[in-house]
Amino acid sequence: MNIVHGGDIYSVRQKVGEEPLDFSANINPLGMPPKAVRAAMDAMQQCTHYPDPLCRDLRKALSQYEGIPEGQIVCGNGAADLIFRIVTAFNPQKALLLAPTFAEYEQALRAGNCSIAFFPLQEEEQFVLNNTFLQSLTPDIDLLFLCNPNNPTGRTIPQRLLDSIWRRCDELGILLVVDECFNDFLEYPEQHTLKGAVREGGTLILLKAFTKSFAMPGLRLGYCLCGDSQLAEQLFSSGQPWGVSIPAQAAGIAALQETGYLERTRSMICRERQWLSQQLAARGLQVFPGEANYLLFRTKGELPLQQRMERRGVLLRPCGNYRGLDNRFYRIAVRSREENGRLLTALTGALEE
Repeated sequence: MNIVHGGDIYSVRQKVGEEPLDFSANINPLGMPPKAVRAAMDAMQQCTHYPDPLCRDLRKALSQYEGIPEGQIVCGNGAADLIFRIVTAFNPQKALLLAPTFAEYEQALRAGNCSIAFFPLQEEEQFVLNNTFLQSLTPDIDLLFLCNPNNPTGRTIPQRLLDSIWRRCDELGILLVVDECFNDFLEYPEQHTLKGAVREGGTLILLKAFTKSFAMPGLRLGYCLCGDSQLAEQLFSSGQPWGVSIPAQAAGIAALQETGYLERTRSMICRERQWLSQQLAARGLQVFPGEANYLLFRTKGELPLQQRMERRGVLLRPCGNYRGLDNRFYRIAVRSREENGRLLTALTGALEE
């Protein structure tokens, strides 16, 4: 079984016998909010019961937090669960994806026997989506997955273009799914979202998760904001009834009450991303401009950098299995200054090896 994502600390533990410093998964370096930790622990006492399949309290809290009616919110076992649910629920015959982008979209579409067209992002354009993409939105496309900011490039879609994409999809009846799981890490997240279009209704779904923003990947908690209640009902009915555990629901409600947590996160990420980018470039690596809590860089030649870093106790995300990239590309999370310093020390040794 091949693992195509970051965060595989378990394999590294077996190899090196110690806990690695994980830069392969883009998790909030502030850690899980204290209120969320306490809520999840307290909720363990309720686990003699089934969880609420409708996630009523959580959806109520999300409705207040996002400004979207409860009936248009669907919760799931992480964003990945919801990606597979979307394909199951709407059964697209042909979908459109960017390349490179998050691998789970293609995996879910392949599992649903869906034909896929790819729009390649260009390295010479810094992997930024441009207006020529609109020509790829044709009547034979049923579903479009977009990741904004994109993973692994960390680039946002220009908002004017994103609005044009939405209008074009609406005209053609294409279900537009925008993954905004990394939106919270942007310096100005409200300037890079289609939440306004969700409020207006239509064939639009926004994917969000507590995984990265609130540092709780092990609890598995994601949600969708749907353009109308009919979309939400169809999506909810396509999954298992108890997809979100009692501790995950409790932790999510508590996390939303943490005032100032995301503001502190954005301040740290903005500062550290700029510093880390400069330090990587100073070591002869080509660093691509990023806007989220991770950076994509390229080595001058194909190096066994992943293995060299693992021996030094640091885990990177090699990007050779992304469409449009090769084994010279790597993605790293942006973490605290102390952790970033440890990464750079290990990287300097690995590059000189």
